[in-house]
Amino acid sequence: MTEELILANATLVLPEETVTGSVRIVGENITEIDTGNSVPAGAIDCEGDYISPGLVELHTDNLERHIQPRPKVDWPHAAAIIAHDAELASTGITTVFDAMRVGSIPSGQARYLKYARGLSEELWQLREQDALKISHFLHLRAEVCSETLVDELDEFGPEDRVGLVSLMDHTPGQRQFRDLSKLKAYVQGKHSMDDDMFKQHIAQLQGLRDRNGDRHEVETVKAARRFGAVLASHDDTTEDQVRVSAGHGIRLAEFPTTVEAARACHDHGIKVMMGAPNVIRGGSHSGNVAARELAELGHLDIMSSDYVPSALLLSAAMLGEMWGDLARGMKTVTLTPAQAAGLTDRGELRAGTRADLIRFRMRAGVPALSAVWSRGRRVA
Repeated sequence: MTEELILANATLVLPEETVTGSVRIVGENITEIDTGNSVPAGAIDCEGDYISPGLVELHTDNLERHIQPRPKVDWPHAAAIIAHDAELASTGITTVFDAMRVGSIPSGQARYLKYARGLSEELWQLREQDALKISHFLHLRAEVCSETLVDELDEFGPEDRVGLVSLMDHTPGQRQFRDLSKLKAYVQGKHSMDDDMFKQHIAQLQGLRDRNGDRHEVETVKAARRFGAVLASHDDTTEDQVRVSAGHGIRLAEFPTTVEAARACHDHGIKVMMGAPNVIRGGSHSGNVAARELAELGHLDIMSSDYVPSALLLSAAMLGEMWGDLARGMKTVTLTPAQAAGLTDRGELRAGTRADLIRFRMRAGVPALSAVWSRGRRVA
């Protein structure tokens, strides 16, 4: 017998407004949205708490953090995947595009080893065993400044749930790492490099970009089309870079680093995604444009938790307070990212969509979660 759940007397977060009402769930889907504060027999009285669509996360490094909690520590992968999945569920994320880098550097100071193909297979094995709480897709972060990108892309196909491919270029001296002093502090702090090692690191990466970058970019665009995946740019800095992105058919920009680039993205019909930690901290840890500045200028559309899963809901609430419109803030983590990823069955409270929902209330200005449902099943 199909189970029914009614969440009543709730503040429903709709795409354009918040209203008092109820949500009826049958099985895995929302079947009805009603307004009013009545509590039918058998319903859960939400006592005015917010009921929102589950959060949609397009770019997170969180799985990598669980796989390698410390440099040179390779954690058991099944345990890491299950812990990652549970952590995201606990923060209200019900759909995630797990970011995995493709494009390795087997030797030198900038050494980075291949892992995405094997890890994705382990992820799907757990999914087939119904061991995961939330919905997972792949986000392949295609690093053009590398040696093996084309070969690694060729290992994936349309059957691999690759929903997003981003064109990454972390060559020192441009985009995110225009300021080499910021890069130096980050790399030396993380990898314990001395000055000579850092110089070798820079020279190696710049050489890889010169030899392989243009070819890798072309092949990444082709691969995204082959997968049927959304193609995203990353760290666009100038109008010219955005123009190139638009020429590739890109409609999603991850973390543009300047107002100029974000404005150009909107001029080309490209949605702008920024990191939640940037909003919460009040600025970028790399010294690039502040997400709040883009929000104030109307150049911000989507939030990503980036490296702190719990930041996603908090950033949406903070944007809602800044804009004086919680529904608008929540839309940056629900409907807009779902649409940008081509998902039409989630991201809003509407009859017929997946019953991916969260319940929260504000405590001292912070959203405190009390329940999370994925496909109608309580997962946190």
